[in-house]
Amino acid sequence: MAMIAEDVLLLLLDNASAQPSLERDRCERVLAGAVLLDLAYACRIRPSVPGEPIEAGRLVALAGAEPLNPLLEPAFDLLRQRPLTPAAAVSKLRRDTTGRVTRHLELVGQIHRIPLSTKRFSQTYAFPFTSRERVGTARADLLAALFDGTTPTPQTAGVVTLLHAVDGLGALLSLNDRGWRWVHARATEISSGSWVAERHPAPSQLRAPATQPSLAEMNLAVTASAVKSALT
Repeated sequence: MAMIAEDVLLLLLDNASAQPSLERDRCERVLAGAVLLDLAYACRIRPSVPGEPIEAGRLVALAGAEPLNPLLEPAFDLLRQRPLTPAAAVSKLRRDTTGRVTRHLELVGQIHRIPLSTKRFSQTYAFPFTSRERVGTARADLLAALFDGTTPTPQTAGVVTLLHAVDGLGALLSLNDRGWRWVHARATEISSGSWVAERHPAPSQLRAPATQPSLAEMNLAVTASAVKSALT
């Protein structure tokens, strides 16, 4: 699965032009970060920790039995060569990731490509949706997490963390000053990893037995903290 990267680009394409609503630099960085978080949620990368023979904070590739989504393979192969800091990984991945995610969404039938103006060395495209169901769900989940206090899914938490890190929520929302203060506070809270505790409250807060965060959730939260620092 590559839910985070898919949702980030679908949300950025959800506008009148059907083109990414962030300028190229931020779009490249946020999508590079997204594929890293998808790998983290699949438990195929993690940050190294003090005491390991690798410098702490570098992203380490992990073996797994399940096959990877082809969209994530280039990022995994990069980290399998050697551990990298999140900033170095984003820098190396950013150039080609937007194109890869776009082609992937075309392949799975979420968008299609329409040629626009042709420049001397490049062709511009619009990417309208074939269906609004997927992007509608992603937008509804994001709005519920930001405005209704709904506990975000891990994927939505990843999307919020990434877009907040690159100051990209303004590309999706039009709010007054009070609204932006609310969104900034809530996005900061989610980016801190609070969503894990929201999904798994302490036993004293529940009548039913408490559930423990999964390894995938914990790994996503820890990796997101490292990646967002590379994006800001």
